[in-house]
Amino acid sequence: MNVYLTFDIEIWCNGWANLDTSFPSSFQRYVYGRSRHGDYALPKTLEILNKYGLRGVFFVEPLFSARFGQQHLKSIVDLIRSAGQEVQLHLHTEWTNEALQPLIKNCNKKRQYLSDYTLDEQSTLIGYGKEMLESTGSGPITAFRAGSFALNEDTFRALAINGIGIDTSLNRCHDVSSPKLIRGRNLDTSFYVGEVLTYPVTVFRDGFGRDRPAQVGACSFTEMRDALWSAKKAKTQHFVVVSHNFEMLKSNSSQPDWTVVKRFTSLCAFLAEKSEHFCVKTFSTASNMPTTQNYQPYVQLTSTGRRYAEQAFRRLI
Repeated sequence: MNVYLTFDIEIWCNGWANLDTSFPSSFQRYVYGRSRHGDYALPKTLEILNKYGLRGVFFVEPLFSARFGQQHLKSIVDLIRSAGQEVQLHLHTEWTNEALQPLIKNCNKKRQYLSDYTLDEQSTLIGYGKEMLESTGSGPITAFRAGSFALNEDTFRALAINGIGIDTSLNRCHDVSSPKLIRGRNLDTSFYVGEVLTYPVTVFRDGFGRDRPAQVGACSFTEMRDALWSAKKAKTQHFVVVSHNFEMLKSNSSQPDWTVVKRFTSLCAFLAEKSEHFCVKTFSTASNMPTTQNYQPYVQLTSTGRRYAEQAFRRLI
């Protein structure tokens, strides 16, 4: 079974009122996460992947650099590429109206989601983001994820216009994730939307029968392990895991969140140890063939109970 370890790489400034004064410290936290324990944002993520010989896909958000400069985007891309990892495109369109030079016409009002834009606007923004990344030495941009998993049918047309053939934005745990397209469709498989092959984020049934995304910070390692085995036994072909550059940090801090650090380390160790069952791949080497399985992974109640216990422990400390 193919497993995709995907990471959304984003910069935020704790609001929009004081961007220029907040950016330097925000950049340091979100990219490096420096503390006396080490750099637990991007550097630690890359270190753990390489320790276990695994490849990840880093969906880098470039529009912030239209405000703060291309050199900051290049620093991120260089960090990822120097570790031998893959860079692809992520867009948070909240940055569109913050650019020093207009990226599109009529962009003085903040629109949170890519799906809030017309087809022409989406195509322009995707093309701009792709060009920004490739100009920093990212390598060819062939895959995409929308910010907040928010997209619509026009997004797939805009991707095709820009020569991007793979999407991994669909997530049924998010109401803004192309609700018309999701309705009545099996999201436990890859499928074409027009010319674009989409790999939905894996969503499993937790021990209480609720949908839960396969996100490092949102589930226990035992839930992730159960879901992987469940999908494998059902002969599922693809399993998409999500994380972020800041997930191993405590909220509003550069201090490590040791619970999430342990989850991610355990997941990587497990995938390396069970490589005869799970093939960790990148989207640059992904198949262009859709799949047809119809199966949602599930996990044991005890594994979900482990997540609740971890959350209670995190609150206490």
